[in-house]
Amino acid sequence: MRNILKLMVLVPLFLTACDDMFSPAIDNIRSLDAMYKEPTFAQGLLANAYILLPYSSSPNTDVATDDAVTNNISDNFLKMATGSWAANNDPMSQWQARKNAIQYLNLFLENTDKVTWSNTDNISKMFNDRLKGEAYALRALQMFYLLKAHGGWTSDGRLLGVPIVTSSEDVQSDFNQPRNTFQECIDQINSDIARALELLPLDYSDLTNSADIPSKYQTIGITNVGDYNRVNGDIVKGRLTGRIVEAIKAQVALMAASPAFSAGTTVTWQNAADYAAAVLDRIGGISGLSPNGGTWYYNKITSGGATYVETDKMGAGSNPAEILWRSGIGTNNSMEADNFPPTLDGKGRINPTQNLVDAFPMIDGYPINESSVNYKYSSTDPYANRDPRLKKYILVNGGTQGPNNKVIYTGTFDIVVNNVPVTNKDGLNKESGFSTRTGYYLLKLLRPDCNPSPSYNTQQKHYTAYIRYTEIFLDYAEAANEAYGPMGNGTHSYSAYDVIKAIRLRAGIANDPYLENIKADKDKMRQLIRNERRIELSFENHRFYDLRRWQANLNETARGVQIDKPSSSYVFTPIDVESRDYKDYMNYGPIPYNEILKWNKLEQNKGW
Repeated sequence: MRNILKLMVLVPLFLTACDDMFSPAIDNIRSLDAMYKEPTFAQGLLANAYILLPYSSSPNTDVATDDAVTNNISDNFLKMATGSWAANNDPMSQWQARKNAIQYLNLFLENTDKVTWSNTDNISKMFNDRLKGEAYALRALQMFYLLKAHGGWTSDGRLLGVPIVTSSEDVQSDFNQPRNTFQECIDQINSDIARALELLPLDYSDLTNSADIPSKYQTIGITNVGDYNRVNGDIVKGRLTGRIVEAIKAQVALMAASPAFSAGTTVTWQNAADYAAAVLDRIGGISGLSPNGGTWYYNKITSGGATYVETDKMGAGSNPAEILWRSGIGTNNSMEADNFPPTLDGKGRINPTQNLVDAFPMIDGYPINESSVNYKYSSTDPYANRDPRLKKYILVNGGTQGPNNKVIYTGTFDIVVNNVPVTNKDGLNKESGFSTRTGYYLLKLLRPDCNPSPSYNTQQKHYTAYIRYTEIFLDYAEAANEAYGPMGNGTHSYSAYDVIKAIRLRAGIANDPYLENIKADKDKMRQLIRNERRIELSFENHRFYDLRRWQANLNETARGVQIDKPSSSYVFTPIDVESRDYKDYMNYGPIPYNEILKWNKLEQNKGW
């Protein structure tokens, strides 16, 4: 293994003064000390950690939950959910990518102080501070995702994380290291976060007044806003900032305080609430909730008499009010090609479940199994008088999709075209490998103005939301309910109740008697908060981790609906679509089997 590592990984980084060994001399192999005088080369190490960010633009993990299935029978997450998840077959593994990123970051941190970032000392100092802050923040983030995927309890009752590695490794390193405790890993993450917050600005923006330059830089002679903006101005928007790091701190605390981990950490629900509130208070608390944040992926804006899609007008690094951190913007139609129904030249990959559809309440906020007299749920008209988010996020029978608002029918019945009955390719299990298995298609995240048809191939701008403010609001609501109860504020100016009321009001539940009825019940509020999280963050790769940290049921059968039309009316029949096959120990992911084989000090989580 050491020889392979030496030949394949470390030679390009550590080869020095060897030109005389080769004829002709090797080009394109740089020694590490080349970075000291070449800032672009030095930043390449940091750039690799950004390239390895742990976010996905596709809702791939959702198909391993009760929220969705896929019609792609070779999908690894389908196989995982139906019984093939193992320590040597783990599509959820973060081990290699996160550790690779941490290696790059450790190399960067060990060498950044030696780099000539600028020929002017005080500007070089600013560059070094910012880039070092980014590196600490990235290391904390990478460790966080390692813990989410691989932290767990051992057979002898210890909650372990992963081996903490804060220095770069080479062929002489001792790779046979035990796992640190989960708490030690949390402490390391928080230590890196603290260092990042000391070094990073809250935001990147061009200053116009020299008085706004931070005092620590004024004292070393930075008095020209142009010098400051060169390092921390608009030009670097999109990189990690203090504001983003505070949000990551809140995410880490929520995980650690959750039922799956709380017995092995010192992190409390109050900690999680405080850290989330620190982020939210910067945008004015409840008043900062974006009015259209629930549809961030396709919001239309009217300005100067013109209407346009918000994403199309976003400048480099700029964010709408809902988005705290995001990817760059790319022009494509890959999500639409994967998820549009077959008659729109899509593959219909992600099929929302009846389970998720049933999670959307009635228009007055009542769950469908407790619906009020005013808005009674009807099994013969199941989509009437429902939470408006249902038809925004999920394509139900008779809904529309695509650039021409094509009506999509998802039932078993044929449709009539030019007075002739024809097979409906969008119907339940009609088009092998491409039509819905549940009676539903995906709407959320998709742009209807894309057209993946080979005749048009219309592409539009997209981006991935890394962290949304709505997520942090929901983090706060969950933690505050546990720490203070539904109506308690702690030291803050808003409660869990206040947050949930605001989110549901934004969704279109203007009159919410259900919330008012349960606002003093901590257990019912917990259920409601979790349900709101399920809806608001659906198809954004949160559900699988949420179910596990709550120690909730992973084995709820994925259900759908068969819609027949024997006469003029539809008949809705519930169907089971896909059984789940998880074991209790799978609330915690495994350490990769090949790592356990190599290193005898590396302990496996219980059950794997």
